[in-house]
Amino acid sequence: MAHTGVKRTNHVQPSLDRFLFRLRSIELVNSAAGWHSEQQFADSFVLIAVVKGEGTLTLGLREYRLRQDTAYGCPPQETYGIAPESVHEWMMYVIRFDVFLTSESDPPRLQMAEERHAFPLTGQLQVHPAGQLSSLCHAVMKDWHSEDELERFRGQIAFQQLIYGIMKNRLPRSCGSGSTLQSAKDYMERFYDSKVTIDELARIANISPKYFVDLFKKTYGISAMDYLTSLRINRAKRLMARPGAKLLKMKDIAQEVGYHDEFYFSRRFKKETGMTPTAYIQSRRRKIAAYHVAAIGQLLALHIIPYAAPLHPKWTDYYYKAYREDISIHLSAYRKNQHWEANINKLMEARPDIVISMDGVDRAEKAMLDRAASVVYVPWMEKNWREQLLFIAEALGETGEAEQWLEGYDRKIRAARDRLQGEIQGDTFLILRISKQNLYAYCNRSMAEVFYRDLQMPAAYSGDQPVYDREITPEQLADVHADRLLLLIRREAETLNYWTSLQHSVPWQELKAVRNNRVYLISSDPWCEYSASAHERIVDHALEMLSGNRPKSNPDTLHGRE
Repeated sequence: MAHTGVKRTNHVQPSLDRFLFRLRSIELVNSAAGWHSEQQFADSFVLIAVVKGEGTLTLGLREYRLRQDTAYGCPPQETYGIAPESVHEWMMYVIRFDVFLTSESDPPRLQMAEERHAFPLTGQLQVHPAGQLSSLCHAVMKDWHSEDELERFRGQIAFQQLIYGIMKNRLPRSCGSGSTLQSAKDYMERFYDSKVTIDELARIANISPKYFVDLFKKTYGISAMDYLTSLRINRAKRLMARPGAKLLKMKDIAQEVGYHDEFYFSRRFKKETGMTPTAYIQSRRRKIAAYHVAAIGQLLALHIIPYAAPLHPKWTDYYYKAYREDISIHLSAYRKNQHWEANINKLMEARPDIVISMDGVDRAEKAMLDRAASVVYVPWMEKNWREQLLFIAEALGETGEAEQWLEGYDRKIRAARDRLQGEIQGDTFLILRISKQNLYAYCNRSMAEVFYRDLQMPAAYSGDQPVYDREITPEQLADVHADRLLLLIRREAETLNYWTSLQHSVPWQELKAVRNNRVYLISSDPWCEYSASAHERIVDHALEMLSGNRPKSNPDTLHGRE
């Protein structure tokens, strides 16, 4: 058979002269526009070049601190999110491009290089000398946005020079790791169980205490004392997760992690985790696995942190950030259970006591799952989320916890409803889903039951069913007369490009909600998750959003998000 392309491999790096590059777009984003990017899926190679400022970049499962004069490469089929620190002035270029690879066949053939290992510019790439990266990006930007076709062609050439400059001038990754500030951080990691003071850490760093406090927060994105607390609490979690943790005295655990007062430790632990040490130990006695994302949210409402659960920085963003250190077995959450066979194989190896799964899995999947462990199948359509929570609680012997949680939720709903009634003054709402080049009047089960029913937000659009997903045109939106719009925007290139053009269209600009600046951005997490924990967060988000504490949509701030 003739060789028709490049052999795909994760082990052999092709020669650099076999790569060809084509710039798709280059965008300069900065603090003046208040730009922010939530975790999104890359449909091309993406390069983020930081000119100034600080923040955090999540690339796949890894998290980086943004550094000046540093580029960060994301391959296609990966996820990334950028969170600049708004307290600092910052500026960065976001560059999207395609990579092509020529085969070694005769004659050579050209194809898209889509393998995450097919191109070496991924991860963190610090460039020297200072200012070199900014200069190269500026040259690309200037030519690329020219109205002259020939100058835009030169922009492609300038982009090749940018790639060459990064590869030639990047610093080794270990550069600067031996700083005195790092020495102070290392000291905390080694002696967290002792008395540690700012004065002592400042002496190790050889700077004044005040400067140390400011510099540590600026460098690591967390205060030194908060970092010390996180070290101690994480160590306590590990101690309490061990077999036989129930036999440990709370005084011994507290002293083991640097607290001499067990009652202060208990208060601090609950403040940081939302659980008492005793409840945390109880949650670790049984190995309870969450097979679906919604099961995580139900278990957390029962103060049970699952032993195994699907985690991913995009598809389970909240749980990944908050609980990835606490959940022992990470199942794949990639694109709604796409890797179910691999997940069940992991469960077979982990041998959990109980697996919590929604019903409705197909026959082959159910047969395989039943061999992994004892499974509680939760009725997905027949029961609402409250009934599902009580169903799981009864199966686990935690009915009291479920009833207590629901009582607290109802108190929270009443307070939130009273507050929001005064804020919205009878305004009506429409939730829109934007996907590809289409608009949909949208309401899922969570929105119907929490936003419209529990919070009693007036709906501008309704049909014969409380749950709907109906295509609607910008012109038809005017007939709905919604006072406020909530937007759920799919985070991929075609949708984002359509959203950019939609905002500048006359039908959109003439909408009452748009004219009155009553348009709000919401995310799939938590608004598309049907669970107790997610619904509590929907209430929190609604309060924050509608009480004026959360920014509304802005044409200049959304491009590139989810």
